[in-house]
Amino acid sequence: MKFFISVLFLFVLFSYAAAYDPLDPNGNVTIKWDIVSWTPDGYVAVVTMNNFQMYRHIMSPGWTLGWTWAKKEVIWSMVGAQTTEQGDCSKFKGNIPHCCKKTPTVVDLLPGVPYNQQFTNCCKGGVLAAWGQDPQSAVSAFQISVGLAGTSNKTVKLPKNFTLLGPGPGYTCGPAKVVPSTTFLTPDRRRKTQALMTWNVTCTYSQFLARKNPNCCVSFSSFYNETITPCPTCACGCQNKNNCVKSDSKFLKMVGLNTPRKDNAPLLQCTHHMCPVRVHWHVKLNYKEYWRVKVSITNFNYRMNYTLWSLVVQHPNLNNVTQVFSFDYKPLVPYESINDTGMFYGMKYYNDLLMEAGPLGNVQSEVLLRKDKDTFTFKQGWAFPRKVYFNGDECMLPPPDTYPFLPNSAHQHLSFTRFTFIAAMFFLFVTFW
Repeated sequence: MKFFISVLFLFVLFSYAAAYDPLDPNGNVTIKWDIVSWTPDGYVAVVTMNNFQMYRHIMSPGWTLGWTWAKKEVIWSMVGAQTTEQGDCSKFKGNIPHCCKKTPTVVDLLPGVPYNQQFTNCCKGGVLAAWGQDPQSAVSAFQISVGLAGTSNKTVKLPKNFTLLGPGPGYTCGPAKVVPSTTFLTPDRRRKTQALMTWNVTCTYSQFLARKNPNCCVSFSSFYNETITPCPTCACGCQNKNNCVKSDSKFLKMVGLNTPRKDNAPLLQCTHHMCPVRVHWHVKLNYKEYWRVKVSITNFNYRMNYTLWSLVVQHPNLNNVTQVFSFDYKPLVPYESINDTGMFYGMKYYNDLLMEAGPLGNVQSEVLLRKDKDTFTFKQGWAFPRKVYFNGDECMLPPPDTYPFLPNSAHQHLSFTRFTFIAAMFFLFVTFW
């Protein structure tokens, strides 16, 4: 019995830990339901989805939201979103509901839908930017009219079993909780109105639930060593090894090669690491008071381009970033006493799109950092990052013992210089004594 309890405790502990991101401890997606009016058999609500994650966005084909009705509710109509299935509405005569399923699945509308189907912050194909990257684009909303439901705060039953795909698995949603009603400002900002009832649902992300293998890897190089430390072999698993394409293959000339599949199955370039994305960190130059790094991101997936990509790096010298040349940069300070993490992302309309694998499938920038004389060193791999995340998922780093190291000749030369100086001083002392 004690063994069973211990295993259960560890399982629960691991489950909570898996959804906790130490670099973004407060990151989550919050879904808010605001009932704005009552109807004869239910209510009209505004559903707002806020992505409060600092560096993890929801990319195309976008979010998918699901839940289970507590009673026999139906959706009469929706504005700004739609359900993927109508379900069995055969018992209704005349006015047919938009959806009669017990477990509706809702998706965002695509851009360009007719004006009368649009709602504030809707119709972006389900794409949600990260809060730290673009807060105004980190919101999505739609309006829903619910029937066969409660018509007061006491009779309304909250939906349950919420699910969120963003766009794939990885999110776990908690139960709906009633919270203080949301207040709204009128367009002239002179009057406040209040929702009749509000409840929140909080969803958190876990990379362990999203995929069993990493989605990216990291390689290193430096000016002081000719050795290039590559990504680990099969860093992202080698399950796609038999379906990969060589970079010089005639297959790449086929029409429609870059068209994504419905199941989002990748088509990877054949590499030893078999990762869709590789991040390369090159220690480029050393100055008296500064040092310079070149960062390159390469896409090896022929069926995927990454919009609104982000790169998060943890390194102790990021507390002294002087200039970033071709990326936008924002420090991430989840703990006020520690400033060692930063987010790099593309400049809008310049390089915020990482193209599919091929000649254009890479972006790069250089970073100038000011040295801290108390901590700076090139020894023991100090110049390389501790953690790297691409689009919110942690990348696999090479083993520390393979990092580019300072050549032994540097130490020998240093020792020889000191010996020469001491010998010369001794010779002068003997000569002039």
